[in-house]
Formats: sequence, C-alpha cells, structure tokens
Amino acid sequence: MKIANSTRILILLFAATFTTICTCTAEELFDGPAKGPENWSRLLQRAERGDPQAQFRVALAYEVGSGVARDYIEAASWYKKAADHGNAAAENNLGGLYSRGLGVPQSDTEAFRWYMRAAAAGHPTGENNLAFMFAEGRGVPKSDETAVFWYRKAATHGYPGAEANLGLMYSTGRGVPLDPNEAVKWYRKAVKSNFPPAEFELGRMYLGGSGCPHDVSEAMKWFRKAADQGLASAQTELGFAYSHGLGVPQDYSQAEHWYRLAATNGSPEGQHNLQVILALHRNGQTEAESTLEAKSGSTTPASTVPDTIELLPINPSSLLRREGER
Repeated sequence: MKIANSTRILILLFAATFTTICTCTAEELFDGPAKGPENWSRLLQRAERGDPQAQFRVALAYEVGSGVARDYIEAASWYKKAADHGNAAAENNLGGLYSRGLGVPQSDTEAFRWYMRAAAAGHPTGENNLAFMFAEGRGVPKSDETAVFWYRKAATHGYPGAEANLGLMYSTGRGVPLDPNEAVKWYRKAVKSNFPPAEFELGRMYLGGSGCPHDVSEAMKWFRKAADQGLASAQTELGFAYSHGLGVPQDYSQAEHWYRLAATNGSPEGQHNLQVILALHRNGQTEAESTLEAKSGSTTPASTVPDTIELLPINPSSLLRREGER
C-alpha cells in the first residue's frame, strides 16, 4: 500500500463537526480529559462577581455538561463575559462555538475573529485554530502560507496539534515545499506528547517509506499506539493489517476486534469492514476470495462480490482544529 498525497479533506480531529450537529466526544474537541467542576455555588459566585477565570470555568462546565446540564447558550454567554475581560482561553472556546453554531448562530467570520484575539494573546490553541481557518479558507481568504505561519507559532509552544499540522503541510506541500523528511521531523515532535493523530501519520510515513525507511513493522507499532488511544482510523488500519497479514500474523479474530473498536468510535470503514469480516466468517469464504481492497480515490475493483471489499480509511489525515481548552 502507498500513501496518496492527494488533497486531503480538512476535517476536525477524528470527525467532522462543522455542522450544528456535533457527534464528537468532549475529549475529541478539547485538549485533555474532562476535569471535575469545583464547588459549583462558590464558582458561580466568583463568576458573577466578574472573575474571568471563574467565568471561563462556568462556561466550560456548561459546554461539556460537567456538573450541570449541558447548555450551549449559557456556555456562550459566560465565555463572552470572560473573553470581554481578555481571557484568551475563553476567546478561543467562544470561537469554537461560533465555528460549530452551538449556542450562537454559526459564523465563520465570528469564529475567525475570536480565534484571532486568542492567537494575538499568544494562546497556542488559538494560534492553531486560526491557522486552520486560513488553511480551510473559512471566515478569511484561504492562504496556506499564512496557515503555516500560525502553525509555527503554535508549535513553538510545543503544541502537538500544530506540530502534527506542520507535518501534514510538509507531507502534502501546502504552503511549504513538499518535504517528507521535514514532515517526519514534525510528526516525531508531536508523538513525544503521545498525540494519536501524529502517531498515525508517522505510521503512514513508515508504511509508504516516505521521509523514512519503508518499515511495515514500525508502521504497525505507531498504528497500534494511536489505536490504543482510541483513534478510529488507526484501529481500522490495524484491523486491515490483521485481516491481510500485513506486518502482523494474519488473524481474523484480531481483525474483527479492531474493526469493532473502530466501528464503535464512529468509523464508517470500520463499520463496513466489521460486517465484511462477520459475513466471511459466516459464509466460510477463503482468504483468496476476500482480499479485494478499495483505497481512497480508487474505484471499486471488478468483482462479483463487491460487498466483501474491505476499505481503508477514506482521507484519514486532516488538519486539526482543537475547539477548546480545559
């Protein structure tokens, strides 16, 4: 298998959340796991007295439903109060609500404005998100060069999302010369933070021998690291590898295991491949009858049994916009 360097769809980490319906978990949209709220009444009193950090914590609690019922309108209101006091994290998170149309009318222009304010304050998540808006051309004319500028600023803070994004820009030649070696360098920086998307991308580089030696075993090592952290595209890759004996012993039970996890985490390819594996098991078909592959950008191979085609993740790589900070 080779890595296609075709234009990749720009989506949120793990799943697209550009519409008003968000199917991502809080961990997918935010940096780090959820934190339990402090004493709610005291926190609310501090927020009502005008403490920007308390206002931010109240807004975050409402956004993620931590200790209170989830209420995006209340979240937006409290983020705005904190942002008006110059709280950069609130500015960034308010931009995230506008980008998704949660609690406020969807507006890329407003999202860009709030991301810009957070970035101007040196907030790394805001810098990363602002770069994403330039790369996507949302709320501002598209400019890969400007996106790279802001990704670099975020990366100087050691922000793994921006490091991974720089890797992707170099691996696809967007805003910078195409340079797989430089891409691998940035992916390696990001994996030091155990960042699953970067682990997945590094695995893809090893799998394709791009910017590093071709090494299927090393690719599987990085896919597994990302898969163990719940990245659905990596789980699908591992399922495919076990189904076809790529860098690992062929093992249909392991293929089913990883496809099932990918399906649970919302991967359409994982869901499809799980059905294929289960159908093949029921039908007792042989490997020779079931190793058709369909990859991103390819057409379905001629076959009398198209439903037995296992799929690799479609455009699994994407620039990452982390919506918020905890």
